[in-house]
Amino acid sequence: MTKGRIEAFSDGVIAIIITIMVLELKVPREATTEALTHLLPVFLAYVLSFLNVGIYWNNHHHMFHSVKHVGGWVLWANLHLLFWLSLLPFATGFMEESGFQPMPVALYGFDLLMCAASYTLLTMALIAEHGNDLEFARALGSDLKGKLSLASYVISIPMAYVNVWVSLALILGVALTWIVPDRRFARPA
Repeated sequence: MTKGRIEAFSDGVIAIIITIMVLELKVPREATTEALTHLLPVFLAYVLSFLNVGIYWNNHHHMFHSVKHVGGWVLWANLHLLFWLSLLPFATGFMEESGFQPMPVALYGFDLLMCAASYTLLTMALIAEHGNDLEFARALGSDLKGKLSLASYVISIPMAYVNVWVSLALILGVALTWIVPDRRFARPA
């Protein structure tokens, strides 16, 4: 099977996820700076989630440049990633509505952990599809940044019960390390 359909479907789902997240931003009833200031934590949570979804979309795009074809396991692994990404608007909203209480922040970290784990499974499915000796596996390398990201998310979950801001800082740190597109898969111009 060609990769075009999986890319188009993924792009559509990710666009819907971003749309759902922005629709959760409520317009203040009062036209004051204070009303906007009250929404600042909600807006910052939206920015963090938008950043994470954007990073997955960007890296998914770059990764699929190296992909020649997809099979059944790749399709299921991609759906697994999209499933966890689609829960990000819920996790973000729950975290915001709770006022950043420990359990919702831990749930947010868990959702991001599952996104990262499913992305890792997608890369494994693609390696199985293309073989270890091909360009894709060589480009992936040891994936140290991916492994460190998984570890940071694992730490962020229990840390939410100790200090939610440290937990969120770990999550933000992962996003900041991935903000530059994953060039391992980008084709030279």
